[in-house]
Amino acid sequence: MGALDLPSQAVCIETRHAKRLCLRHDDIELPSCIDSTRLQLQLSQPVQSPAVWHEDDNDGHFNHRPGENLTPRYKILRQMGEGTFGRVLECWDRDAQELVAIKVVRSAEKFREAARIEVNILRTLAENDIRGTGGCVQIKDWFDYRNHICIVCEKLGPSLFDLLQTNNYHPMSIDLVQEFGRQILNSVAFMHSLRLIHTDLKPENVLLAATEYQNTLNYEAPISNKIKLIDFGSAAYAGGDCFSVVSTRHYRAPEVILGQFMIYQGVFHSSNHCTHAEALDTHSKYELFLSIMWIFFLLSIFSGFGWSFPCDIWSVGCILVELCSGEALFQTHENIEHLAMMERVLGPIPVHVIKRSMYKSGKYFKYGRELNWPDDSTTKDSIQAVCKLPKLRNLVMQHADHSAGLLIDLLERLLKYDPEERLTARMALEHPFFRELPRR
Repeated sequence: MGALDLPSQAVCIETRHAKRLCLRHDDIELPSCIDSTRLQLQLSQPVQSPAVWHEDDNDGHFNHRPGENLTPRYKILRQMGEGTFGRVLECWDRDAQELVAIKVVRSAEKFREAARIEVNILRTLAENDIRGTGGCVQIKDWFDYRNHICIVCEKLGPSLFDLLQTNNYHPMSIDLVQEFGRQILNSVAFMHSLRLIHTDLKPENVLLAATEYQNTLNYEAPISNKIKLIDFGSAAYAGGDCFSVVSTRHYRAPEVILGQFMIYQGVFHSSNHCTHAEALDTHSKYELFLSIMWIFFLLSIFSGFGWSFPCDIWSVGCILVELCSGEALFQTHENIEHLAMMERVLGPIPVHVIKRSMYKSGKYFKYGRELNWPDDSTTKDSIQAVCKLPKLRNLVMQHADHSAGLLIDLLERLLKYDPEERLTARMALEHPFFRELPRR
């Protein structure tokens, strides 16, 4: 989904939580446990006529009331969340006799077209995950209702962000970090094997399968650690049409900010040009190679080409740090401050990475090798926000115990500035940090 309006309850939580929610304004899903008594009462209410009609609101969102029908098959129980693309409703499926989550997309044609793409992606994921081990939300159905595309998915539990919030942002145990990290990487590896890039990985988009918690040593832990990735509305196929800026700010990779020019080997391997080139002589091949390089160079300038599968890996690294520490690693909304935070935590950006940037001089860097921060316009608040951040090693050591060294090594490999040097999801799963992980 797109950026969600915060629930009214957000104003009641303590200041630290409110500030945190305001910073994280993109794509927040709001699933929660459902009270069984309330559910029975709602299901026992008289069935509303499917002919009940409400005009869309001024933004093209579907208007509804609890107890009404979304087609005769689905009874609306409550609204779970709202975003740029539409609203997510918890519904009762009368045919399957189960709860489902239905994403009701706004009626404007641009949102309808985006929803069609998302449906195709979800169907691709489902068709390639017959055994159900891919770790991505399962689409059950989709339909067009009163000019709104409705995507029916399995009903899942709260997100990892909800789990952190429930526990007052207390760091998770190293065992949970291992377990969730392994599952997230497994899901990412599955997606990447299908040439799909999620582009918006974050704790809000990782949902627990279970809806209930159990208290363990003063920590509200889920009754099951199984998780699934959701929200493929921003997903893209490698080499396909894409936006120049992707990912929610806190989890955005440096190459997205820098607009780097880089050619990923997989793009060339899948290119039809390479197939035709096999029949050409060496000179023609060289000319073709230069032409392709020029095309990709222009793409890097005019459409922001420069991110691919590794941007998901960076996001996973940021998620693992957050689970380990209880706090988002890079809490900022400014590009230059974001880069400064990266350097504070991870060290200087390598010169060869800067040279591939669209902004290697002037905007972000001086002399093509040094970050132009702080400058005369930098505020004291910005300087304090950057300077308070510890080095990655020190940050992990504050929260991890016996596995700190292995976790630090994994994170350093996931958070490489150069995307070509980052681990792939499959490689990360072979890291020693996961070797002794108990499989639940």
